[in-house]
Amino acid sequence: MSVRKAPLGPPDAAAQIESRPLRVVAIGGGTGLSTLLKGFKSYVSNPAMPLGPASECQIGELSAVVTVSDDGGSSGRLRKDFNMLPPGDVRNCIVALSEDEALLSKLFRHRFTQGPGLEGHSFGNLFLAALTSITGDFAEAVRLSAEILLTRGHIFPATTSNVELEAIIEDGSRVRGETKITASKGRIRELVLVPPDVRPLPQTLRALADADLITIGPGSLFTSMIPNLLVRGIVQAILDSPALRVYICNLMTQANESLGLTAADHIRALDRHAGDAHIFDYALINSRPVSPEMKAKYALEGACQIVSDLSAIEAMAVCPVLGDYLLEESGVVRHNYERVARDLVELAMARRQGNQSALTKSIQR
Repeated sequence: MSVRKAPLGPPDAAAQIESRPLRVVAIGGGTGLSTLLKGFKSYVSNPAMPLGPASECQIGELSAVVTVSDDGGSSGRLRKDFNMLPPGDVRNCIVALSEDEALLSKLFRHRFTQGPGLEGHSFGNLFLAALTSITGDFAEAVRLSAEILLTRGHIFPATTSNVELEAIIEDGSRVRGETKITASKGRIRELVLVPPDVRPLPQTLRALADADLITIGPGSLFTSMIPNLLVRGIVQAILDSPALRVYICNLMTQANESLGLTAADHIRALDRHAGDAHIFDYALINSRPVSPEMKAKYALEGACQIVSDLSAIEAMAVCPVLGDYLLEESGVVRHNYERVARDLVELAMARRQGNQSALTKSIQR
């Protein structure tokens, strides 16, 4: 991995001598967030299970902030039938952070293929629906699920309010609902929450305030990442936090959400929806080209590898960090979550040393 030099202000004296494990908050949704959490999990201290070979850089507290605007599939049906928040993305994060991930992944992702009322539902979604019914509180159901499944981290819905997404298209038209937005052919100009004035959990704000590292991405730009920034209070908590703030760039453009957008365009869209704030210190960007076969497959949907316009990123005072983060498996391009997590942890640990040379030495390979 290589990094472009960027100014790095000195931390306070307390941070220089700090020896406690890192506090990390990962923000997002969809498979991107749950995949990243798998990588972070190997750095979380747990007496019951030894850490891997990279354990000299440990995470003492790991929190995930998850978007809750899905209205399709099993999640959408449960949301409508039980007036609850959509459990799908939260379920994937619980599985990713659980101790017995292999077994629970099969159980929680098991989808019923028959049975009136059951067909199409996943067991994990039904599990969260049952706990929500018992407790009367979706956030509490998530907390209890994490305890039951011995997760190595905290999982917070971005808000406990029942929200919908509404996209304002470039031609001025509006599209309501995540499923319809994803299917829309128009380029999205702006995204809003309905209702707009919703708030996060107090635990989310505390986690952000105490964090050493805050990440956003990877994931769908308008339906996984931006919705979290629209929850009142989250952006300000990110900006007020002493944490290093890193954007994890997607590998490919996505139909109906980011076609034609460069890496810098993604950062601009996130900043714009954060009230034109400057959110990020660094951007983690894949430097390895996808294979010709994969290029051809994605081209059928009009998608391509995201252009890494490094000069434009640097012009926004964001430091690009380049590395080979690409995996191609089962006909899909995905992040190598082990390398991503490793470099993010090392980036945060190096930042504690408070000087650019230590940072560069730590993450250059």
